[in-house]
This record gives sequence, C-alpha cells and structure tokens, in this order.
Amino acid sequence: MTPIEDTCTSLRAQISATEAHLAGLKRDLADAEKVALSTRPTSDHENAPNGTDTDTGRWPLLKEEYKRYGRQMIVSQLGLEGQLKLRSARVLLVGAGGLGCPAAQYLAGAGVGTIGLIDGDTVESSNLHRQVLHRTKNVGKYKVDSAIEALRDLNPHPTYIPHRTHLTPEDAPAIFANYDYILDCTDNPATRYLISDTAVLLGKTLVSASALRTEGQLMVLNNPPRPPGDPEGGPCYRCVFPKPPPADSVVSCADGGILGPVVGTMGVLQALEAIKVITAPSPDSSSSTPKRESPSLLIFSTYSNPQFRSIRLRARRANCAVCSGDASVTLDTIKSGSTDYVFFCGSATLPSLLAPSERISPEAYREKHSPSTNIDKSIMIDVRDKAQFGICSLENSINVPIGDILASRAKPASLNQGPDNTSQPELPSWVPTELTSSESKDPIYVVCRLGNDSQIAVQKLKELGLDQNGQRYIGDIQGGFRAWREQVDPDWPEY
Repeated sequence: MTPIEDTCTSLRAQISATEAHLAGLKRDLADAEKVALSTRPTSDHENAPNGTDTDTGRWPLLKEEYKRYGRQMIVSQLGLEGQLKLRSARVLLVGAGGLGCPAAQYLAGAGVGTIGLIDGDTVESSNLHRQVLHRTKNVGKYKVDSAIEALRDLNPHPTYIPHRTHLTPEDAPAIFANYDYILDCTDNPATRYLISDTAVLLGKTLVSASALRTEGQLMVLNNPPRPPGDPEGGPCYRCVFPKPPPADSVVSCADGGILGPVVGTMGVLQALEAIKVITAPSPDSSSSTPKRESPSLLIFSTYSNPQFRSIRLRARRANCAVCSGDASVTLDTIKSGSTDYVFFCGSATLPSLLAPSERISPEAYREKHSPSTNIDKSIMIDVRDKAQFGICSLENSINVPIGDILASRAKPASLNQGPDNTSQPELPSWVPTELTSSESKDPIYVVCRLGNDSQIAVQKLKELGLDQNGQRYIGDIQGGFRAWREQVDPDWPEY
C-alpha cells in the first residue's frame, strides 16, 4: 500500500469515528431536550420576558401580551378567547425551508404557545432567497436552530422545540403525539403521505401546502379530525391523491426552480389556515358558529388572472387505506415499516438509460474535443430550458430544450423519402440544421444540468435516425454540468 493510500485509509477511519461521535452527541442532545421539555415550568411567571408584568391573577394574559397581540385580538373572529386558544396550542411544522419559514414566523408572531420544527438539513446559501428566517451568518447551521434563533428574536413568549432530524416512519407517531396541529412544509411525496397518515391516525388536523416555480397549492386535511371510518371527518392526503405521481415526474425546487414570494405566499396561507383552525369556535359554543367550510384545494398561479382559484374536494373516500372503515394503514404498520412509503411512491433515482459506450465523462470529453487538441469536431446540444441556458452555456453549444423534444413526434415515414428512396420520418421542427446534413459524421453530444434529461434526448435523437444507422456517434455528458464543474471548470456557475 502506497503512502497516499495509507493517508486515505486513515482519513476514512477518522471520518467514520467522527460521524459516530456526532451521532452519539445528537442522541444525547435529543434526550436532554426531552427531559428539559418535560420539566420546563409552564407558568406565566417563568415564561415572562425580563421586565414584564407577571401579575396574571386579574388578567389571563401578561400585560406585555395585551400590547403585543392587541391588534389581532380586536378582530371579531379572534378576540381574547381565540388568543388564549393560540397560546395553549401546540403546532408542529415538518420542514424549516421555504414553506416552514414564513409559516413559523407568522405563527410565532400570532402567539402560538408551542412551536415545534423538524428538519435535518442545514442552511445553504441557495436557500436564502426564499427561506426568510435564515441568515447568511447561519449557513452550515441546522435549519431548525437558525429558524428558532430568529423566532425568539421576534417573540420570546412561545416555547420552541427543535427536532434536528429528517422525519422517519419509526419516529413520526411519537413526535406527532406531542402536538395538536401539524403543518406539512415538505417537498416530496413519500413524506407527504407519511405526515398525512400519521396525522389522521393520531387525530390531528393537517395543513398541507406545496410550491414549485410560480405555482402553489394548499389544503386543510382531516378537518374536523375523526377516527378512521367516521364519514364526518375531513379527507386525508390519500383521499385526494390515492396514487402518487410517477417518481420520474416529481420535480424539486432545486431542479424546477422557485420564486421566493410564491413559496412565501403559500407558507403565509398555511399559517393563516392554522390560526383559523385553532381559533374556530367549539361546536358547543353559544356564540354564532360559522358554517364549517367544505374541504377544498386552493391553487395559486403567479401569472394567471385571477391568481387564486379553489376546487372543492370530495369527502373521505370509502375505500381509503387510512381513514376508511377498512383501513390497512395503522400506527403499527407505520412504525414497523410494513407501510413502505419509498416503495409506494417509487424511487426518485433515475436508472441509467444509456450503455457505457453512449456516455462520456466531462474530463474525457475535454481531452478528446478540446480546441487545443483539435482531434475531432463535435456538436454539443444543451437540453436545459432557455432560462438556464441564458445563465451559462458552453461556447458554440446549441440550445434545444428537453420540453420541446418531449412535446413533439416525428411524422409518419411515408411523408418523407430519403436519398436512397427509403421511407424516413419527417424530422420535428426542433431538430437543428447542424444535425440533418447527410454528409456530416461529426459526433453529437448532449448535455443537461444533472445528466438525466440528456439520456432521454440521446434516445430520441437515435429514434429519429440521426445516428445514421450507427455510423454517427450520439452520446451524453455523464453527470451534466454538475460533473462539468467538478471535473473541468471549477468556476462554472453553481445554481
């Protein structure tokens, strides 16, 4: 073994030991926080900020709280009774990102008594344009810690509970049991189903939202919360979406993009719906109780007119796997792993669609086709959308968005005769003229952001016969521009 190999082995061992130690510290911290939570005094005298009047014998709120919440308490739908409900409410937000940040901010500002945040991610600079509780100085810090730091500055009265972990089926029931209301502020289907199932089985109302690019959706689920089999209960996530979307169709904010105010709008609406649910008059209240709202799906679209529209949802499904009388999903199946959410939603990892011979690494491409070597000429097709192509692109590359490729089909073969009198399909309009010359044998390379869309495009180009029956090479840049930055150009913009 060479000295450098010895060094690598030693470093790997040190990393493993450090990770094990860190995991132990996280467990110790979680245990300590549970003990602190169980022993924490709940009286106003203990929770009152320094310098505030703690005499609550005459008035149910602190003197400072009357000032702080006065402008919302004079709203007729809220009043003092609603404010007291907010103070006694325990709300869990799953996710401290684009949705969770504005939702938590307004719930804390409104005076919700206990706010829990669960998220295992750390703050990245790419989060800051939309995740407005975090600050540049907190990059690298746990999102829940960063968020709670800002929330305490906003309002010191609530109790803030961090859960520095990703939500798992094993832990979800125990965590949810400590809260009254749940907000789903996540961005992947598997976690959404887990959150909804657990909330229904524990009798918690769920406020669920999502946002991508310029659009968002919002639902209040399991409202009112009723046991499985009770038709009076509100529908759950499975009632609305019995089947998950195809795994390869799910697009994250990292891939599809997001405007900050869009996700902010949906997060604020989540907080608003949570406040409405928390402060709603009880069924036996003597006050005039408004008619319970029918379940609905609120759709927001930035560039539509009107921007908001609402779709009425049906009641609980009679055959729902969670909230029907014949439910197959239970707390035991969730905790034991029998309900496999990853399997149900499908793997998000796309398989390789091309053979190794049809792929080339960025480094190998540079060595073979660098202008300095001048070994071979080649044609580079960039299948990112126009907005991404405008951010950064390779010199002389041709932009053909993958959306255009997937939206078109070749016309029937009989409509076009090749030079040898054989029937050939008429090429779609998106095919660049550089690819259609029958004399050109220049290899064609396709590149995208991550190396997934490029594989699909290679297959499409070959289906159209542009490989000239195997006489012309068509392949993709493996790993896309992410690998390009790592292997070829470290200054390539990361976005």
